[in-house]
Amino acid sequence: MGKLDVNALRTLVAIYDKRSFTEAGKLTGVNQSTTSYVVKSLRETFADPLFVRAGHRVTPTDRCREIVDRLRPILDGLDGLAAGAPFDPAHATGDVVISCNYHERRSILPETIRSLRAAAPNLRVHLYEAAVDGKRQLTENSVDIVLGPVSILGDIFYRRHLFTDRYICVVDRAHPLADVPMTLERFADAQHLAVTHNGQWEAMFYPTLRNQGIDIRPVVSVPSHDNIADMLLDSPLVASIPQRLAGEFSDQFVILPFPIDVPIAIDMYWTERTHHSGPHQWVRQILGQNAQRLQGN
Repeated sequence: MGKLDVNALRTLVAIYDKRSFTEAGKLTGVNQSTTSYVVKSLRETFADPLFVRAGHRVTPTDRCREIVDRLRPILDGLDGLAAGAPFDPAHATGDVVISCNYHERRSILPETIRSLRAAAPNLRVHLYEAAVDGKRQLTENSVDIVLGPVSILGDIFYRRHLFTDRYICVVDRAHPLADVPMTLERFADAQHLAVTHNGQWEAMFYPTLRNQGIDIRPVVSVPSHDNIADMLLDSPLVASIPQRLAGEFSDQFVILPFPIDVPIAIDMYWTERTHHSGPHQWVRQILGQNAQRLQGN
């Protein structure tokens, strides 16, 4: 028998009581697809169907009844322990691992780290590079939270939108486009620098432009946003980057409007493993609060 997750066992008891996956999900705060995934895992663990469909309801098996009878006092005891020790950031310990890329590290994480350190000085926070591996990192439990303009699909993942950014263009002050409007035609004819995360990713505006019949082929690609300024200086290149990164460019460069509006949705993802964890819930709350302030600026 594999390891048993306490939250999965709570889901089992909730389904037993409600006789419905949907109603159990409302009780536990878990969506129906995640509830179904949890039941599938429990069925494999206990080698029993646990529930059988009966019209619009489910009926527990004899084995399920036996498991629930033995679970209730255990879960009640755990609830008693939790009730006696509410989460207090000032006394929080342990580790929280956040995976993201340069955009998020520059825009939302500096203020978040300051907030976390001020309120929870004994909580350790680790930042990992996401590149294009956020989903794998979450699945392998090597990180707790992933931030980025990504779509991570699956029954085990939770999502919260944080903020939306927009693209801008950056050129050297001596660039021919520095003093003229950035039209779509001029943009298409320009020489582009692209961030590709080692050739495994493209900015969100590329497919949008291809849908309009414009196929941009960058002449220079870099793995991250962190040294774009060095590449643009005294060059004919155009870099299209998130607007919230514009502040790091000096007056040697010119910021131009992007020729079309392409939103960059920055979302936060996590899994059932940390969904009910006090420290992780609190960190996600802080990220959400800072994102609201960021969006308002």
